[in-house]
Amino acid sequence: MAPTPPSVEAITPDPVRRLSHTLLTQSWLDVAFLHWAADPADVAPLLPAGTVPDLYEDRTYVGLVAFRMRGVGWFGLPGIPYFGTFPETNVRLYSVDRHGRRAVVFRSLEASRLLPVAIARVFFQLPYCWARMEVTRKADTLSYRTRRRLPGPRGTHSRIALRVGGRIEEPTALEHFLTARWGMHHTFFGRSGHLPNIHPRWPLHRAELLHVEDELIAAAGLPTPAGPPLSVLYSPGVSVRFGRLVRPVAGT
Repeated sequence: MAPTPPSVEAITPDPVRRLSHTLLTQSWLDVAFLHWAADPADVAPLLPAGTVPDLYEDRTYVGLVAFRMRGVGWFGLPGIPYFGTFPETNVRLYSVDRHGRRAVVFRSLEASRLLPVAIARVFFQLPYCWARMEVTRKADTLSYRTRRRLPGPRGTHSRIALRVGGRIEEPTALEHFLTARWGMHHTFFGRSGHLPNIHPRWPLHRAELLHVEDELIAAAGLPTPAGPPLSVLYSPGVSVRFGRLVRPVAGT
Protein backbone atom coordinates (compact mmCIF):
# COMPACT_ATOMS: atom_id res chain seq x y z
CA MET A 1 0.00 0.00 0.00
CA ALA A 2 1.27 3.46 -0.88
CA PRO A 3 2.14 5.89 1.92
CA THR A 4 -0.39 8.57 2.76
CA PRO A 5 0.41 11.64 0.62
CA PRO A 6 1.75 14.64 2.53
CA SER A 7 -0.57 17.05 0.70
CA VAL A 8 -4.01 16.16 -0.65
CA GLU A 9 -5.97 18.37 -3.02
CA ALA A 10 -8.91 20.23 -1.51
CA ILE A 11 -12.46 18.89 -1.38
CA THR A 12 -14.23 21.27 -3.73
CA PRO A 13 -17.53 21.20 -5.67
CA ASP A 14 -15.77 22.73 -8.70
CA PRO A 15 -13.05 21.10 -10.83
CA VAL A 16 -9.56 21.28 -9.32
CA ARG A 17 -7.78 21.15 -12.71
CA ARG A 18 -8.26 22.04 -16.35
CA LEU A 19 -8.22 19.63 -19.29
CA SER A 20 -5.89 20.40 -22.17
CA HIS A 21 -7.49 17.69 -24.32
CA THR A 22 -10.85 15.90 -24.30
CA LEU A 23 -10.84 12.13 -24.64
CA LEU A 24 -14.48 11.37 -23.79
CA THR A 25 -17.73 13.28 -23.40
CA GLN A 26 -20.92 11.96 -21.80
CA SER A 27 -23.85 12.94 -19.60
CA TRP A 28 -24.88 11.32 -16.31
CA LEU A 29 -28.62 11.76 -15.70
CA ASP A 30 -31.06 10.88 -12.88
CA VAL A 31 -28.20 9.93 -10.59
CA ALA A 32 -28.86 8.08 -7.31
CA PHE A 33 -25.95 8.19 -4.84
CA LEU A 34 -26.05 5.65 -1.99
CA HIS A 35 -23.09 5.50 0.40
CA TRP A 36 -22.06 3.35 3.33
CA ALA A 37 -19.03 3.74 5.60
CA ALA A 38 -16.33 1.15 4.91
CA ASP A 39 -13.31 -0.09 6.81
CA PRO A 40 -10.12 1.25 5.15
CA ALA A 41 -8.51 -2.14 5.82
CA ASP A 42 -11.16 -3.78 3.59
CA VAL A 43 -10.79 -1.14 0.88
CA ALA A 44 -6.99 -0.81 0.65
CA PRO A 45 -6.28 -4.22 -1.00
CA LEU A 46 -8.82 -3.43 -3.74
CA LEU A 47 -7.17 -0.19 -4.88
CA PRO A 48 -4.60 0.27 -7.68
CA ALA A 49 -0.92 0.35 -6.80
CA GLY A 50 0.23 3.77 -5.63
CA THR A 51 -3.08 4.72 -4.03
CA VAL A 52 -4.60 4.51 -0.55
CA PRO A 53 -8.18 4.89 0.72
CA ASP A 54 -9.30 8.51 0.73
CA LEU A 55 -10.61 9.36 4.19
CA TYR A 56 -13.09 11.91 5.44
CA GLU A 57 -12.88 12.30 9.20
CA ASP A 58 -11.08 8.93 9.44
CA ARG A 59 -13.74 7.13 7.39
CA THR A 60 -13.77 5.88 3.84
CA TYR A 61 -16.88 4.93 1.87
CA VAL A 62 -18.31 2.51 -0.66
CA GLY A 63 -20.75 3.98 -3.15
CA LEU A 64 -23.58 2.35 -5.08
CA VAL A 65 -24.37 4.81 -7.88
CA ALA A 66 -27.16 4.27 -10.42
CA PHE A 67 -27.97 6.58 -13.33
CA ARG A 68 -28.70 6.97 -17.03
CA MET A 69 -25.67 7.38 -19.29
CA ARG A 70 -26.38 9.50 -22.37
CA GLY A 71 -24.46 10.39 -25.50
CA VAL A 72 -20.98 8.92 -25.01
CA GLY A 73 -18.71 10.61 -27.56
CA TRP A 74 -15.00 10.48 -28.41
CA PHE A 75 -12.52 13.34 -28.94
CA GLY A 76 -15.17 16.05 -28.78
CA LEU A 77 -17.35 14.43 -31.45
CA PRO A 78 -21.14 14.24 -30.94
CA GLY A 79 -22.36 11.46 -28.69
CA ILE A 80 -23.57 8.17 -30.14
CA PRO A 81 -27.40 8.13 -29.86
CA TYR A 82 -28.03 4.39 -29.33
CA PHE A 83 -24.80 2.66 -28.28
CA GLY A 84 -23.75 5.66 -26.16
CA THR A 85 -27.00 5.83 -24.17
CA PHE A 86 -27.92 3.24 -21.53
CA PRO A 87 -28.57 2.69 -17.80
CA GLU A 88 -25.55 2.10 -15.59
CA THR A 89 -24.96 1.10 -11.97
CA ASN A 90 -21.50 1.10 -10.43
CA VAL A 91 -19.80 0.15 -7.19
CA ARG A 92 -17.04 2.61 -6.38
CA LEU A 93 -14.42 3.33 -3.77
CA TYR A 94 -12.53 6.50 -2.88
CA SER A 95 -8.78 6.83 -3.39
CA VAL A 96 -5.90 9.28 -3.23
CA ASP A 97 -2.45 8.88 -4.79
CA ARG A 98 0.93 10.05 -3.57
CA HIS A 99 0.56 13.24 -5.62
CA GLY A 100 -2.54 14.10 -3.61
CA ARG A 101 -5.03 13.51 -6.45
CA ARG A 102 -8.42 12.39 -5.16
CA ALA A 103 -10.38 10.00 -7.37
CA VAL A 104 -12.77 7.08 -7.51
CA VAL A 105 -11.96 3.43 -8.14
CA PHE A 106 -14.62 1.35 -9.87
CA ARG A 107 -15.01 -2.18 -8.60
CA SER A 108 -17.81 -2.95 -11.05
CA LEU A 109 -19.89 -1.14 -13.66
CA GLU A 110 -23.14 -2.64 -14.93
CA ALA A 111 -24.42 -1.45 -18.33
CA SER A 112 -27.19 -2.62 -20.61
CA ARG A 113 -25.40 -2.21 -23.99
CA LEU A 114 -23.17 -5.14 -24.92
CA LEU A 115 -20.92 -3.29 -27.40
CA PRO A 116 -19.82 -0.52 -24.99
CA VAL A 117 -19.25 -3.16 -22.31
CA ALA A 118 -17.02 -5.19 -24.64
CA ILE A 119 -15.05 -2.10 -25.76
CA ALA A 120 -14.52 -0.93 -22.16
CA ARG A 121 -13.35 -4.35 -21.01
CA VAL A 122 -11.01 -5.05 -23.96
CA PHE A 123 -9.48 -1.64 -24.63
CA PHE A 124 -9.59 -0.04 -21.15
CA GLN A 125 -9.70 -3.11 -18.89
CA LEU A 126 -12.55 -1.54 -16.93
CA PRO A 127 -14.70 -4.02 -14.96
CA TYR A 128 -17.88 -3.47 -16.98
CA CYS A 129 -20.57 -6.15 -16.93
CA TRP A 130 -23.42 -6.65 -19.37
CA ALA A 131 -26.72 -6.56 -17.51
CA ARG A 132 -30.46 -6.38 -17.99
CA MET A 133 -31.35 -2.93 -16.63
CA GLU A 134 -34.24 -0.52 -16.23
CA VAL A 135 -34.65 3.02 -14.92
CA THR A 136 -38.22 4.22 -14.47
CA ARG A 137 -39.73 7.39 -13.06
CA LYS A 138 -43.23 8.10 -11.80
CA ALA A 139 -43.69 11.65 -10.54
CA ASP A 140 -40.91 12.17 -7.97
CA THR A 141 -40.16 8.44 -7.48
CA LEU A 142 -37.37 6.68 -9.39
CA SER A 143 -36.61 2.97 -9.59
CA TYR A 144 -33.34 1.40 -10.76
CA ARG A 145 -33.11 -2.32 -11.50
CA THR A 146 -30.18 -4.38 -12.76
CA ARG A 147 -29.50 -8.11 -13.15
CA ARG A 148 -26.10 -9.21 -14.44
CA ARG A 149 -25.78 -11.30 -17.58
CA LEU A 150 -22.05 -11.56 -18.40
CA PRO A 151 -19.51 -12.12 -16.94
CA GLY A 152 -20.65 -13.82 -13.77
CA PRO A 153 -21.79 -14.33 -11.24
CA ARG A 154 -24.89 -14.36 -13.45
CA GLY A 155 -28.03 -13.04 -11.84
CA THR A 156 -26.24 -10.70 -9.43
CA HIS A 157 -28.79 -7.96 -8.95
CA SER A 158 -29.53 -4.59 -7.44
CA ARG A 159 -32.81 -2.73 -6.90
CA ILE A 160 -33.11 0.85 -5.69
CA ALA A 161 -36.19 3.04 -5.27
CA LEU A 162 -36.12 6.60 -3.97
CA ARG A 163 -38.27 9.69 -3.74
CA VAL A 164 -36.63 12.95 -4.78
CA GLY A 165 -36.73 15.73 -2.22
CA GLY A 166 -35.77 19.38 -2.21
CA ARG A 167 -32.67 20.96 -3.70
CA ILE A 168 -29.68 21.18 -1.35
CA GLU A 169 -28.58 24.79 -1.50
CA GLU A 170 -25.43 24.29 0.62
CA PRO A 171 -24.15 20.70 0.47
CA THR A 172 -21.95 19.60 3.34
CA ALA A 173 -18.24 18.91 2.96
CA LEU A 174 -19.02 15.17 3.16
CA GLU A 175 -21.60 15.45 0.36
CA HIS A 176 -18.99 17.17 -1.81
CA PHE A 177 -16.44 14.49 -0.85
CA LEU A 178 -18.79 11.72 -2.03
CA THR A 179 -19.93 13.33 -5.28
CA ALA A 180 -17.37 15.86 -6.57
CA ARG A 181 -14.58 13.53 -7.64
CA TRP A 182 -12.29 14.87 -10.34
CA GLY A 183 -10.73 11.70 -11.66
CA MET A 184 -10.53 7.92 -11.72
CA HIS A 185 -7.68 5.69 -10.58
CA HIS A 186 -7.37 2.45 -12.51
CA THR A 187 -4.84 -0.19 -13.51
CA PHE A 188 -4.50 -0.02 -17.29
CA PHE A 189 -2.60 -3.01 -18.73
CA GLY A 190 -0.60 -3.55 -15.57
CA ARG A 191 0.20 0.10 -14.81
CA SER A 192 -1.70 2.43 -12.51
CA GLY A 193 -2.97 5.70 -13.90
CA HIS A 194 -5.22 8.68 -13.21
CA LEU A 195 -7.92 9.67 -15.71
CA PRO A 196 -9.10 13.25 -14.97
CA ASN A 197 -12.61 14.57 -15.53
CA ILE A 198 -14.43 17.88 -15.23
CA HIS A 199 -18.09 18.85 -15.10
CA PRO A 200 -20.30 21.61 -13.68
CA ARG A 201 -21.11 21.66 -10.00
CA TRP A 202 -23.51 18.85 -9.07
CA PRO A 203 -27.12 19.98 -8.50
CA LEU A 204 -27.88 17.81 -5.45
CA HIS A 205 -31.23 16.93 -3.87
CA ARG A 206 -32.23 15.20 -0.70
CA ALA A 207 -33.74 11.78 -1.37
CA GLU A 208 -35.83 9.37 0.68
CA LEU A 209 -34.74 5.78 0.20
CA LEU A 210 -37.84 3.65 -0.33
CA HIS A 211 -36.10 0.35 -1.07
CA VAL A 212 -32.64 -1.10 -1.60
CA GLU A 213 -31.74 -4.70 -2.30
CA ASP A 214 -28.19 -5.15 -3.49
CA GLU A 215 -25.76 -7.95 -4.31
CA LEU A 216 -23.29 -5.88 -6.36
CA ILE A 217 -21.24 -4.63 -3.41
CA ALA A 218 -20.55 -8.15 -2.11
CA ALA A 219 -19.82 -9.37 -5.66
CA ALA A 220 -17.23 -6.56 -5.91
CA GLY A 221 -15.22 -8.10 -3.07
CA LEU A 222 -16.47 -5.95 -0.20
CA PRO A 223 -18.35 -6.92 2.97
CA THR A 224 -22.11 -6.58 2.64
CA PRO A 225 -23.03 -3.26 4.31
CA ALA A 226 -24.78 -3.56 7.64
CA GLY A 227 -27.84 -1.36 7.81
CA PRO A 228 -29.11 1.43 5.58
CA PRO A 229 -26.79 3.82 3.73
CA LEU A 230 -25.46 6.81 5.66
CA SER A 231 -26.02 9.12 2.70
CA VAL A 232 -28.76 9.09 0.03
CA LEU A 233 -28.65 11.82 -2.62
CA TYR A 234 -30.16 12.47 -6.03
CA SER A 235 -29.05 14.66 -8.93
CA PRO A 236 -30.77 15.40 -12.24
CA GLY A 237 -27.29 15.15 -13.72
CA VAL A 238 -24.31 16.83 -15.35
CA SER A 239 -22.39 16.76 -18.64
CA VAL A 240 -18.87 15.39 -18.24
CA ARG A 241 -15.55 15.55 -20.07
CA PHE A 242 -12.63 13.16 -19.51
CA GLY A 243 -9.03 14.08 -20.31
CA ARG A 244 -5.96 12.06 -21.15
CA LEU A 245 -4.63 9.35 -18.89
CA VAL A 246 -1.87 10.51 -16.54
CA ARG A 247 0.83 8.01 -15.55
CA PRO A 248 2.10 6.99 -13.12
CA VAL A 249 0.26 7.46 -9.83
CA ALA A 250 3.29 6.03 -8.06
CA GLY A 251 6.73 7.51 -8.12
CA THR A 252 7.81 11.14 -8.28
